Amino acid sequence: MEFSNSLIRWYLQNKRDLPWRNTIDPYPIWLSEIILQQTRVAQGMPYFYAFTEAFPTVFDLAKASEQEVLKLWQGLGYYSRARNLHKTAQYIAFELEGKFPNNYKDLLSLKGVGDYTASAIASFSYNEAVPVVDGNVFRVLSRVFDIDADISQPASRKIFQQLALELMPKHTPAVFNQAIMEFGALQCVPKSPDCSVCVMNDGCLALKLDKVNELPVKLKKTKVRDRFFNYLVIQDEHGNTKIQQRIDKGIWHNLFEFPLIESNAEIQLEDLIEKISDDLMVENEIIAIAEMNANDKTHKLSHQKLHIKFWKVEVQGLISGGIDNSFLKTFPFPIVIYNFIEKFLEH
Repeated sequence: MEFSNSLIRWYLQNKRDLPWRNTIDPYPIWLSEIILQQTRVAQGMPYFYAFTEAFPTVFDLAKASEQEVLKLWQGLGYYSRARNLHKTAQYIAFELEGKFPNNYKDLLSLKGVGDYTASAIASFSYNEAVPVVDGNVFRVLSRVFDIDADISQPASRKIFQQLALELMPKHTPAVFNQAIMEFGALQCVPKSPDCSVCVMNDGCLALKLDKVNELPVKLKKTKVRDRFFNYLVIQDEHGNTKIQQRIDKGIWHNLFEFPLIESNAEIQLEDLIEKISDDLMVENEIIAIAEMNANDKTHKLSHQKLHIKFWKVEVQGLISGGIDNSFLKTFPFPIVIYNFIEKFLEH
């Protein structure tokens, strides 16, 4: 009880004024939770405002095209979140008549909604006494109570969920959940937290045992895969170019890109020319090929490191299905390609 009281007092004095905290409407709460998965609040806030302005209700979001949703999501990454967001909006609007499930168990059935998001919506919108457990909660509880369970293991989540449930005042679960997440985001931060001003410093076991930098424990290391992307920026006599939609499952599904040659390692010009010829990737006769000078050639994702080159391919005549550069930015692209277009192709 002392932990919960101290935490909530701290929260009421220090909490940020975030728009999704000023409502119990599940639509903006759900929207904010999906946007903030794998995303910092500062980065996600403009997207939240953009989505609520473009799609004020779940019906508006449901009626939008997937391309509109992906375009608005551009730059946030983890694009499966946007696709799931759109499909779930359609399900709620057309199958549930715009009404969100009103409890944790039923919320879990929604596409793109996992344990954490279901708990957040259930407690914030419906005041259901279910604990949220995210990275912030893992960090706060592991340090204050000296829990060295490996948080990469599914069994460990149950340990933290049970502890959070025991600590949670059952009459104010929403405030408690907001408080513990905010405390982890602002005070009990991952690196170099200022424990001297922390309201928990008298009872924090990690501080007493000099283990603050050792907790939480996460032993599982994600293996990063290197991939080499070579984009062909085809330019015909009128300056038109070609793009294609990524239809394969995996990164950037349904986003647009230039014609792509993926290689096992960095490719040289002569090998690229041979590959273009073998795969019949360019219909018109090629006049010249040269690498374009993009600044950031490495794009890091959670499990992959993309080494990206853009190659200007000048061809004779006009290409079929060509697009004028001025229309390129209307399509949803991965942010690394969008930035390239903005810098090198906009005139």
